[in-house]
Amino acid sequence: MRKSIATVTTAGLALALAACGQSAETGASPAANSSSSAAAPAAKTLEGVTIEVAAKWTGAEQTNFQEVLKAFEAKTGAKVTYASTGEDTGAYLGPRIQGGNPPDIAILPQPGLVQQYADQKALKPLAPEVLKQIDDNYTPYWKELGSADGQAYGVLVKAAHKSLIWYRDQAFQDAGAQPPTTWDELVKTAQAVADSGTPPFSLCGASGWTLTDLFENVYLSSAGPENYTKLSKHEIPWTDASVTTALEKIGQLVGKKEFLLGGSSGALQTDFPTCVTQVYGQDKSAMVIEADFVATTAEESGAKLGEEAKYFAFPKAGDTEPVVLGGDIAVVLKDSKGAMALLEFLASKEGGEIWAKLPGYLSPNRNVSPDNYPAELTKKLAQTIISAGDAVRYDMSDLAPSAFGGTDGKGEWKLLQDFVRDPSKIKDIQSKLEDEAKKAWK
Repeated sequence: MRKSIATVTTAGLALALAACGQSAETGASPAANSSSSAAAPAAKTLEGVTIEVAAKWTGAEQTNFQEVLKAFEAKTGAKVTYASTGEDTGAYLGPRIQGGNPPDIAILPQPGLVQQYADQKALKPLAPEVLKQIDDNYTPYWKELGSADGQAYGVLVKAAHKSLIWYRDQAFQDAGAQPPTTWDELVKTAQAVADSGTPPFSLCGASGWTLTDLFENVYLSSAGPENYTKLSKHEIPWTDASVTTALEKIGQLVGKKEFLLGGSSGALQTDFPTCVTQVYGQDKSAMVIEADFVATTAEESGAKLGEEAKYFAFPKAGDTEPVVLGGDIAVVLKDSKGAMALLEFLASKEGGEIWAKLPGYLSPNRNVSPDNYPAELTKKLAQTIISAGDAVRYDMSDLAPSAFGGTDGKGEWKLLQDFVRDPSKIKDIQSKLEDEAKKAWK
């Protein structure tokens, strides 16, 4: 469920904010991006080559991606065909890999699949030209994310921004509240909103993945990037004091009945996107804690983005300003010159800038200037990714085995729901999280 929502992430955001969004010219001249570092393949070197790319994108996301592919075709002479995998990328790719007929490139919705397909010997190591683009344009963390057992196989080509809290402007005005920048300020703001007669938070507790997003932001900020990476690999236990600290902070919000619309019981019966419609449209609550894709539902609920529907960066709960991303990783499944050339293009500054000019896209490429984006809000989100530098981290639950981090009613999803139900049992929840993690990481 989370993966499908993350797929529409900035599509709705940018389309809503940039109804008149600019489009990149599909035949853009390479000279227009002459500042690109080692810009990908030389013109018309792939005449007669056909490349198949498989990804889960449909609708506007597919249309915009195909505009990027057209730019590559115009540059190189290659022909690129697109195949939609549907929501279950693994179910689509599995039979094709087993049958010896995989697409040239697959774009994977979660990093765990990189390791899975590497273990099956289904992936091709990245060519030196692709590695150069990654080293030039990405932080080392993103290179590691696309690697398995020390070998680089993939590049993060599209990002989703998960470190946001959305609010209803009128509710803040009624409470005399301002967007907070620290965790303590968030708690005070929540109290001010509650005192004004409006429940501060519409918590999407029935959708367990939203609780993992909340935990990840608090943990990244309070424990720091290094501990975040260690916990994501289960190199430190869930009983660690750093986890205790994060849960204690979350407890400051979910432990107050007046802070949650419907109390803990109501929160645990509210799914995504219902939690958004309760803030926008129904005007029952003031804030919803979730990613950039909240914008789509907010607008569908009648709220004008940037006026009634606003957001602020997830407040610092420690020394690190949290920036947690989801996103899609491109890998090569066939040994072919064309496949590596396309991946080189997608990893380049040139390719990223072409894509950024279209609605529905955020780039993890640090050399893609925010000035390329068609809407002010996406410019700001892109800048936060660049500014966070090496501290940016990928969604932790998507890095975990699915039995622990991605299954409804099990593992982290269920146990964080149990925590919302009774935030006083921190040690008990930590012990159970560690027990489940041990089973999942066997």
